[in-house]
Amino acid sequence: MKKILLLALFGILSFTVPAQTMQMIRTSQTNVQSNTDQDVFTPIGKYIQSGDYEKLSAWFADNLELNILGAINNCTRNQARLIIKNFFTNYTPKKFTIIHKSGKAPMKYAVGSLTAGGEKFRVILYVKTTDGVNSIQQLKVERE
Repeated sequence: MKKILLLALFGILSFTVPAQTMQMIRTSQTNVQSNTDQDVFTPIGKYIQSGDYEKLSAWFADNLELNILGAINNCTRNQARLIIKNFFTNYTPKKFTIIHKSGKAPMKYAVGSLTAGGEKFRVILYVKTTDGVNSIQQLKVERE
């Protein structure tokens, strides 16, 4: 069982979700990520451009390497989500463009250009396909 917290208008509501329900939630996330026939970097790029760290983190592997402005972290999905949230808070994304992509299953990568917080960044993504599911294994953000 997993405990879920919901913020309500007048307080916090807490309830427990059975493991089977959590598996259904994970399966629905996986279904979004599992269509390997489409360009995996299209939705990922959309989430980077909009600064949607929640949807972006759904693509993270259970454990991944983050290199944000030289700070290298091998971290869990939840830790990575918080690090990306902090980056997007400090550097609000305005524009993201994929400038190069290469590779084929099981490992693909893309290089993008991000304009955020009045600065330009280079973003490098490595995505691995395992059993038809795409997940970000490594994400690097550096100043251009």
